[in-house]
Amino acid sequence: MDMGKKEGEAPVLWFETSDSVCCQHQFEPDGRLSVVIVDDSRPLYQRMAGSFMNKFFPSGYPYSVNEGYLRYTQFRALQHVTSAALSVLSTQSLLFAAGLRPTPAQATAVSWILKDGMQHVGKLICSNWGARMDSEPKRWRLLGWAADVLYDIGIGLEVLSPLCPHLFLEMAGLGNFAKGMAVVAARATRLPIYSSFAKEGNLSDLFAKGEAFSTLFNVVGIGVGIQLASTICASIQGKLVAGPLLSIIHLYSVSEEMRATPINTLNPRRTAMVVADFLKAGIVSSPADLRYRENLLFNVQVKEDTGNVRVGKNVHKVIKPSRLLELKQVFPEEKFLLNLGNKCIDMVLEQDASGEDALRGWLVAAYAARTESSSHELSATSVLHEAYEKMNGVFPVFLRELQNKGWHTDRFLDGTGSRFSF
Repeated sequence: MDMGKKEGEAPVLWFETSDSVCCQHQFEPDGRLSVVIVDDSRPLYQRMAGSFMNKFFPSGYPYSVNEGYLRYTQFRALQHVTSAALSVLSTQSLLFAAGLRPTPAQATAVSWILKDGMQHVGKLICSNWGARMDSEPKRWRLLGWAADVLYDIGIGLEVLSPLCPHLFLEMAGLGNFAKGMAVVAARATRLPIYSSFAKEGNLSDLFAKGEAFSTLFNVVGIGVGIQLASTICASIQGKLVAGPLLSIIHLYSVSEEMRATPINTLNPRRTAMVVADFLKAGIVSSPADLRYRENLLFNVQVKEDTGNVRVGKNVHKVIKPSRLLELKQVFPEEKFLLNLGNKCIDMVLEQDASGEDALRGWLVAAYAARTESSSHELSATSVLHEAYEKMNGVFPVFLRELQNKGWHTDRFLDGTGSRFSF
């Protein structure tokens, strides 16, 4: 279609105003669209900030990302600055321990070389835990042999190396081993975290802008590290003061990043929290509602009124062979098995069970626990049948609300939990 100006026709143009910026849009005779800024009443600092946002934030921000992205990005900047500064200081310490007296710039150059070696061993070992990182990306990103604790342990070993120069190789090797494991944990959990912020199918844009943002503040951190290494951290005493302080800021920044991240995949802990809220208050919590309630330090699940469900155990360890077929007959069309125990309810999922199947099983377990506590006369099979009927009555509404709130119900991430198939 020719959208150019024809003889006797008015030009096709319009004005758009956004954030105090007025732009004129007009189709040229050859069909091209030209855009001219007519008025930009924003102060200079706001115009500079707008240019920065275009380069390092995804297109359409803030409407193209989920809640919490700005706070996550702010603390990510602080994390990268402190991390890069620590790297420069630790490399300088390693060279001191080796009997060298490098300049800060030389220490920076060597820090890139020392990323190899023992790091590769750490990467190979940490790669075995990938399934657990899918299930708990926030927790593994922060703690439990995870990225930043390991990274800071490695940095600490390197900073302390001048105090025992005769153990230089051992300290340098252990430091890089820990940092190698940290690199794998950080990279493996990066994609689930980016995915949780993607709102309009813009994962690639988020990833590209996020990595550019990381690179920018890594360079800033290297500059900070060079400055510190040239002044107050030129001696080992200065490093022993600045190192722990930078490490504390580094770990705090990562914890705030993870707390701000609204992970929208279902794992045992988040499923327990969602079911608990639904049974207690009749509401379905969104990923953003749960993000600050997740315990990142300990693998603690919500137990009250949710059946105290334990998922992922081996079938032969939780269900007797004589009981297996009986339980399968209770839920013949389902992809889960439930076994009522004295202290908990064990749920075992079939190999191809989805998040919806896990949710159905969890609701049955929760209703069964309630029924069992109110009536001790019913048999275990009768309790499960009654709970199953209650679950079927509410599940369509429950599932629809979950999907509307942004939860991914097509998969259930139980880490390295065991599954079965007949």
